[in-house]
Amino acid sequence: MSGRPLRLACTAAVLSAALLAPGSATAAPEPPERTTAALLTDLQRLYREAERATETYNATEEKLDRQRGEVARLDKALAAARLRLHDSRGAVGRLARQQYQNTTAISPYVRLLLARDPQHALDQGHVIGLLARERAETVGRLTGTEREADRLARRARAALDTQLSLAERQKKDRDAVRKRLREVEELLASLTAEQLAELAELEEKGVEKAQKDLVASGALAQDDHKPSARAKRAIRFAERQLGKPYRWGAEGPKSYDCSGLTQRAWAHAGTRIPRTSQEQWARLERIPLTEMRPGDLVIYFPDATHVALYIGRGKVVQAPRPGEKVRISPIASNPVLGAVRPATKTRSSK
Repeated sequence: MSGRPLRLACTAAVLSAALLAPGSATAAPEPPERTTAALLTDLQRLYREAERATETYNATEEKLDRQRGEVARLDKALAAARLRLHDSRGAVGRLARQQYQNTTAISPYVRLLLARDPQHALDQGHVIGLLARERAETVGRLTGTEREADRLARRARAALDTQLSLAERQKKDRDAVRKRLREVEELLASLTAEQLAELAELEEKGVEKAQKDLVASGALAQDDHKPSARAKRAIRFAERQLGKPYRWGAEGPKSYDCSGLTQRAWAHAGTRIPRTSQEQWARLERIPLTEMRPGDLVIYFPDATHVALYIGRGKVVQAPRPGEKVRISPIASNPVLGAVRPATKTRSSK
């Protein structure tokens, strides 16, 4: 078949398909190719959603760890209470047998009247009174132990229910993280090498501009304040992690997420801080950017879903995002929310 008849046949086939198709007779135009800026916006949004889901997962994991400890503590206390209850019941049983064996139909008053030695009878009555009080105390201990064991059993059941609920929530949080990460991977896989290079260049230029604007605004101190001894140790630890991969939920030693890195760095320095960036922002002392010193934590985004460790000179150490490695970045690599400072006062530093 010649080229002209082939083109005519193809044209006829296209027209027939258009006429037979429901709706408009004109073919729908292909969607325009997204710009590099739009792709970068989409990618950054997906990264933020993944990190937000990661921090939610981390918060649930921390609560679950605490709840496991509470369940273990209550189980131990309940076992001890049940042992005391067993001992108390044994003591009451022995008293009951003794009372049965010593039962007499003569009242203490009649025994006193019939006694040859009334003083001896009075002394004996005093001893009997002491024994009676001891029996009452034993019965009282049994009653109290029963109540305590019952209370601990209820608390242990409630704590276990909470643990199971947290475990279920943790599973949902984990699935949410995985869903967000799949969306990131799918978008990246759909891009060409040229588009990826353009994205990296555009993002780098954006960070450079944000850094210049932040410095020009005067929001940062002109000179770095002197860090504490603990802050220096935290910085040294964080810098030794450079090049290790980001992994959601990771706290080291082979990989980290953003708050896992900052928490582990300060734990190495001897200071315990919350696990998530949102809790670090909520519970640690907030510091104006002009008063920042190396070792402080820089919190990012309005919902506090990212964190990095300030090392001075306008730089931070951070575990950036999936697919990246722990690195040194400009402080304005993400939109800054504020800064917080872990407690650094110790007796030895006074």
